[in-house]
Amino acid sequence: MAIISSASSASAANKGAKQKGRSGVQAAQAMAKQKSLEKKAKKYKLPMGELAIFTQQLASLLVAGLPLVQCLEALQDQTEDQVFQIVIRDVRLDISTGNSFSTAVKKFPKSFNTLFISMVEAGEASGGLAEILGKVAGYFESTVKLNKKVKSAMTYPIAVIGLAVALVNVLLIFVIPVFAAMFADFGAKLPAPTQFLIDLSDFLKHNFHYLIAGGYGVFWLVKKYISTPKGRSAKDHFLVKAPIFGNLVHKIALSRFCRTYATLIRSGVPILRTLEIVASASNTVQVEDACDDIARHVSQGGQVSDVLAANPFFPPMMKHMVKAGESTGNVDGMMTKVADFYDVEAEATVASLTSLIEPLLIVFLGVVVGGIVMAMFLPIFQLGAVAGGLQ
Repeated sequence: MAIISSASSASAANKGAKQKGRSGVQAAQAMAKQKSLEKKAKKYKLPMGELAIFTQQLASLLVAGLPLVQCLEALQDQTEDQVFQIVIRDVRLDISTGNSFSTAVKKFPKSFNTLFISMVEAGEASGGLAEILGKVAGYFESTVKLNKKVKSAMTYPIAVIGLAVALVNVLLIFVIPVFAAMFADFGAKLPAPTQFLIDLSDFLKHNFHYLIAGGYGVFWLVKKYISTPKGRSAKDHFLVKAPIFGNLVHKIALSRFCRTYATLIRSGVPILRTLEIVASASNTVQVEDACDDIARHVSQGGQVSDVLAANPFFPPMMKHMVKAGESTGNVDGMMTKVADFYDVEAEATVASLTSLIEPLLIVFLGVVVGGIVMAMFLPIFQLGAVAGGLQ
């Protein structure tokens, strides 16, 4: 009996040691995961859609009368993004130590953009944080809505063009060589379109890796050039003047300029600070240059409409609306109306582009794929003439 009791005690001890080992490993894994999340949180770029939801929920909780720290604690618990949970936790802890909300969010510039931080500063200064956060949430939601419509409209043509490129490459690299081998047995001169496709297929088959490397090199050089001030300026000017899509890019830039400016001015942000934020939020060289000109002109006692009237980037309708707003003391209201107008215009442009692109893509696919098929079957249609060359 003593031997059995000793054996069972040893078995229980072994089980306890194994359980402790497992719990130790799990604790180490959890700690490593937590450290990884905390490291990512420092440079985490929060999507605009998530920032809009966070801002709207925070504004709603503040309107309900909850303290800011308690609001952040509730949002931390309900968010499913583990990295953003760390960001909210750190902001909450920072506020608990006595720092302001704006100071806390400034430590995460990738998660909270300049517009959000400036609006929080304005809300803290005016004592109306909940109201101002509601305004900026509406701005973020409008931006996200427009971006989604543009992306959804562009998804179809990009997918079709990508499929067409892949299909053409498969035909050229794998299918046409089979026909080429068959036609080689005829020993006669092939039609020019067929010969061209066979030569192109042979070139792609033997130089495909060089083309991939060359394409990557060109992409890298273009990306490097665009990262320079001169290259970025050239890119932005090209996008605005580009056929088909240039008009849409221009309208979106104007809408973003007007809505950002109106939201900030209405929230009590000083005009020079407003222009700095509008310039950084625009991500467009033309708007950045215009904001610099407006800031200099306003500092000297001038008006915003004077600079807009002299800048060809801004259409006459917008210049007149801003001038009317200045004369009535309602610039932010006029800017909001202009932003709404260009949002509607951008949506109409997206719809018209979608209806225009679909038949163009169908024609494009028909010409490319149909042309390849016709070129490869052309010798078969002329089989009598080709075979005659063998006699």
